[in-house]
Amino acid sequence: MEQFFIQNSGVVLKLVIAVGLGLLVGAERFFVHKDAGMKTHALVSLGSAVFVLISEAMVQKYINLPGLNPTMIPSQIVVGIGFLGAGSIMLYGSQLRGLTTAGGLWVTAGIGMAAGFGFYNLAIIVTVLVLLILIIINIIEKPIRKISEEIDQPMK
Repeated sequence: MEQFFIQNSGVVLKLVIAVGLGLLVGAERFFVHKDAGMKTHALVSLGSAVFVLISEAMVQKYINLPGLNPTMIPSQIVVGIGFLGAGSIMLYGSQLRGLTTAGGLWVTAGIGMAAGFGFYNLAIIVTVLVLLILIIINIIEKPIRKISEEIDQPMK
């Protein structure tokens, strides 16, 4: 078993980084009580990394095959995650909900793709920026949301 991990240490590292960074983004979503939390974001990031690794393996295995385009799999990740994100957007009365979750899933797929390609610095920087956006902007939005709700309520 140890030999397996030694031989595949690069792949294991890519997958572990993808999961870890996805978990970080999902933790913020979990703390603000959103449906797509830690598990969802970790799975999206991991899945994206897996598909990138498959894409790289296909290039190595079928290098001389005419018409092989290694960008096809990663490009379909973007489309697939867009579909998943669209399913998280719901209309409740007159309010649209789930847009941030959809955006978070989409960018988490990008984090997984970066980890899968071995662009660790990019994956980490994007994770930090996503967390800053989700946490800092949420803090800034709270008082604005409160004022907006007060304006929208009819005067008594």
